Amino acid sequence: MIRSYRPSDLDAVYDICVRTANSGGDLRGETIDDRLVGDIFAVPYVTFEPQHAYVLDDGDGNAVGYILGTADTRAFVRRFREEWLPLIKTRYPAPSDPPVTRSDFWLGLALDPDRMLVPELAGYPAHLHIDLLPDWQGKGFGRGLMEAFLGGLRKAGVDRVHLGMARDNVSARAFYDRLGFTELPVKDAGALFLVRETS
Repeated sequence: MIRSYRPSDLDAVYDICVRTANSGGDLRGETIDDRLVGDIFAVPYVTFEPQHAYVLDDGDGNAVGYILGTADTRAFVRRFREEWLPLIKTRYPAPSDPPVTRSDFWLGLALDPDRMLVPELAGYPAHLHIDLLPDWQGKGFGRGLMEAFLGGLRKAGVDRVHLGMARDNVSARAFYDRLGFTELPVKDAGALFLVRETS
């Protein structure tokens, strides 16, 4: 069952995020704290914009997948910088520059929220992250989560959305293609950016 995010889902969101953070695979035990990637790519969204967060419930109240994001990337980046970064800096050590460990890499991303402000994507103001635990993938639940999220954006008056993804995550790319996302070329980008209208 797909439902709105609840604060009691927070631990599950952290868990889902780390278990799918390695190009769709498990990243547990590979950074200084298993909550690190969640503190970058999931928890700020459910904190700032819970109205745009939905979970896949296993029927017993447990979240086994989620979709979350922001209706306004520019406003989200500002809040991340002003409100979330101070928390990150108290939770984790400063990363080495250049990065030496995986933790350094992830923390470097956290400390650079302006990386989300990509000029080519300005016409697609919303963005999203979607992750499902492996046992729940390939069964149509991702499509349901996407429909809920896009419907919420439409109600908020947002007509376009984008996402970034690892280029080597072939199964995710096939999923997004089926849902009508198309690639938008971004100069010198390490990630792949996909866009679509919310209608």
